[in-house]
Amino acid sequence: MKKLIVLITTLFSAHAYAQQADVIIYGGTAAAVTAAVQVSKMGKSVIIVSPDTHLGGLSSGGLGFTDTGNKSVIGGQAREFYHRVYLHYQQPDAWQWQKQSEYGNKGQGTPAMDGTERTMWIFEPHVAEQIFEDFIKENHIKVYRNEWLNRTSGVLKKAGKIVSITTLSHKTFSGKMFIDATYEGDLMAAAGVSYHVGREANSVYNEQWNGIQVGVLHHGHHFKTNISPYKIPGDASSGLLPRVSDQPPGKKGDGDNKIQAYCFRMCLSDNPDNRIPFPRPAGYDSTQYELLVRVFTTGGWRETFNKFDPIPNHKTDVNNHGPFSTDNIGMNYDYPDASYKRRKEIISEHALYQKGLMYFLANDTRVPVEVHTAMQKWGLPRDEFKDNGNWPHQLYIREARRMTGVHVMTENDVMGKNEVSQSVGMGSYTLDAHNAQRYVKEDGFVQNEGDIGVDIKQPYRISYGAIIPKKEECQNLLVPVCVSSSHIAFGSIRMEPVFMILGQSAATAAVLAIDGKKAVQDVDYEKLKAQLLKDKQRLEAGN
Repeated sequence: MKKLIVLITTLFSAHAYAQQADVIIYGGTAAAVTAAVQVSKMGKSVIIVSPDTHLGGLSSGGLGFTDTGNKSVIGGQAREFYHRVYLHYQQPDAWQWQKQSEYGNKGQGTPAMDGTERTMWIFEPHVAEQIFEDFIKENHIKVYRNEWLNRTSGVLKKAGKIVSITTLSHKTFSGKMFIDATYEGDLMAAAGVSYHVGREANSVYNEQWNGIQVGVLHHGHHFKTNISPYKIPGDASSGLLPRVSDQPPGKKGDGDNKIQAYCFRMCLSDNPDNRIPFPRPAGYDSTQYELLVRVFTTGGWRETFNKFDPIPNHKTDVNNHGPFSTDNIGMNYDYPDASYKRRKEIISEHALYQKGLMYFLANDTRVPVEVHTAMQKWGLPRDEFKDNGNWPHQLYIREARRMTGVHVMTENDVMGKNEVSQSVGMGSYTLDAHNAQRYVKEDGFVQNEGDIGVDIKQPYRISYGAIIPKKEECQNLLVPVCVSSSHIAFGSIRMEPVFMILGQSAATAAVLAIDGKKAVQDVDYEKLKAQLLKDKQRLEAGN
C-alpha cells in the first residue's frame, strides 16, 4: 500500500509540474535571455529552465570588462543590452562610490562609454544582472531557476525530435523547439548530439593554432626566466611543487583531451567603504603558491595588477595575467562530461585556489612588500554577489563541450581563408586560448603551454550550420553557446556578445521552424536572414 501511495504521489507530482511552451530554453546564460526575448517578441511562448539562480552567466558573474573585438558587428538584442548599460550609467545615482568624471572610460579596444553609439561596454555585475531581469519582466518570460536537467533519463526523443526534458526535481517541460544555452552543452549531449572535448590535432581541419602548442608563447602568461619546479630547487628526487604536471606535454600539433584553464572573473573594490579584506578561506594552504614566490624572487616579475581592469565605482574585473595567476591550469579536464557532483567539487577547488591566492598575496611575508602593500588596498565589494559571500556565482567556463554540427567553424573560417555562408552573426575577437597545462621541460625547468593569441584581419561570419546539429541526430535543437567549432576557432567565438547574438539568431530560427513545420536544418535561410536583419542583427561587415 505504501509503495502504491508513493507511485501515485510521484505520478501526480510529475503531472502537476508538467509545463509546455513553443520553445524551451535550457540554461541561464546571457544567450538564454536574449533567445527568450526574441521568441517572445516573435509571438511564441517560451520557458527558460535554468540550473542557475542568477541569470546572465559570465556577463553578470564578474566579466564586466567586455571582450568586444570590433563592436560594429554587435547588433540586435546584444546591442540593446549594452545600450541599457549606457543608460544606467547616465543616471547620477549609478555612481555611488565614484564620480562619473573620475572614471577613466578605458575599454578593451574601445572607450567604455560610447556617447555617439549610446552604448557602454564596461559595467558592474549587479547592473548586468538587473538588465537581464528587466528583459525577463518586460517580456513576461517564465523562468524556472535551480532546475537541473536529468542528464541520464531526462530527455525524451521521438522520431528524431526532443519531445520533453525533465529535471532532477521531476519537473517536465515539453515544447516544439529546444535551445541549449548552457556553457556545458548538457542538453545537447543528453539528446545524443555529437560533440568534441579537447584540442583537435592540426591535421583534422588543416589548422595551425589548434592542438598542443609546445614552445609557442604568445602572451605574457608564461615563465620568462628559468624556474625550478621541484620542492628542492634543481633536485628532481625531491618531488614536484603543487600545480605542476608530471606528464610530458605531448607533441606540437597533436590533439589531446585538455581544455583551456578556468578562473573566476573577480570583481574587486579599492574603496575602503565598500571593501571587505580578503578572508582566509577554509582549507587554505600557502604551499600551493610556492611557484609564484619563485617567480617573484627569481625573475623579479611585477605584473600582478596588469589585468585589474577598471569598471565603474572603484571596482575592477580581474583576469588572469602572468605565469602563475588566477587561471587554475590543468585542474578542469574532466569538467565538461563530469557529473553534477564532480563539477561542484571542481568549482569548489577553483574557488579555494583563487581565494587562497588573494589571501596569500595580501598577507604572506614572502610576497614582495610593494605587491603585498598594494594588494591590501583591494578586497571583495560589499555590494556585489551578496548571497554568495561577495564571490562571483559563475566560474568562467571558457570551453567545455563543442558540438560537431552541420558546419564546423575552424581557424580558416575565422581567419577569412574560407568563405562562410548563411551568416547568423559575426565574430571579431582574436584567436584566444588560455594555457592548458603546466609541465617540466627537458631542461628541468617549468613552463606553461596552450596560451594562443593570433589577431584576425577583419570580422568573420558565423554559419547557421554551426548552431544546429546534424539532421539525423536531432531536428528541433539549436546550440548557440557550445557551437560547432574547433578548439581554436572557439577561442575567438566564445565571447559574451557573440553568445547573445547567436542566442537571438537561434531563437529566430526556432520560431521560423515552428511556423514552417520544418526541422531546424530545413529552415529557409533567406527568410531567416530577412528576419535577422529586420531585428538589427549584423550579418556582414558594414550591414
